Amino acid sequence: MSALLTVDKISSGYGDIPVLRDVSLQVGANEIVSVIGANGAGKTTLLRSIAGLLPCTHGTIQFDGHRVDGLPAHQVVVRGLVMVPEGGRLFHFMSVQENLELGAFNGSARPQLKATLEEVFTLFPILASRRDQLAGSLSGGERQMCAIARAVMSRPKLLMLDEPSLGLSPLMVERVFEIIVSLARSKTIAVLLVEQNVGDALDMAHRGYVVERGQIVKTGSGTDLLADPEVQQAYLGL
Repeated sequence: MSALLTVDKISSGYGDIPVLRDVSLQVGANEIVSVIGANGAGKTTLLRSIAGLLPCTHGTIQFDGHRVDGLPAHQVVVRGLVMVPEGGRLFHFMSVQENLELGAFNGSARPQLKATLEEVFTLFPILASRRDQLAGSLSGGERQMCAIARAVMSRPKLLMLDEPSLGLSPLMVERVFEIIVSLARSKTIAVLLVEQNVGDALDMAHRGYVVERGQIVKTGSGTDLLADPEVQQAYLGL
């Protein structure tokens, strides 16, 4: 497998509080990789560190053949590595279309804004019908779709998603996961997923990593981790 993203023994945290210690992982082109673990294990810190929102105190991050640790977050996005944070964080006072257009702010995506917008409305038809509606008036599931669509507007090579199913109904959770798989297949976008629904996250993943106390303690295919007795007991209640 040719690695699109290689995280090599990174450590990071918040000020003097260490969270991650010597974490390594890889994501291949067009691959879905899930990261699972208990609350407070360091999953969000990992995504924030890769996205350039937190500095790494040790280790390196290579993306698409270039080292990106130490780059500011907006330059990481320009290279095609985009994160959808927990809750989506839309601009609620702006319309759906205005939020989407903001996703194409970088120089490489802006010239293709109109074409990408039409692609996004094809992928997310509910957003096309809501394009003039204020983002703050959308349902929880629609807001999550809009946040993912806004990230797609930047034409990413790798999409990082932090708890995309949080607070959604079971039906909407299923729809969001279908969209994630569709993006990986039809748009050739790699996905790094942090998700509380461990069974669904591993079921859709080519590979997975288990994080405990800021360290990777297990890795394997999604199928193998689903069958692992320790994973089943700790995260699936089996």
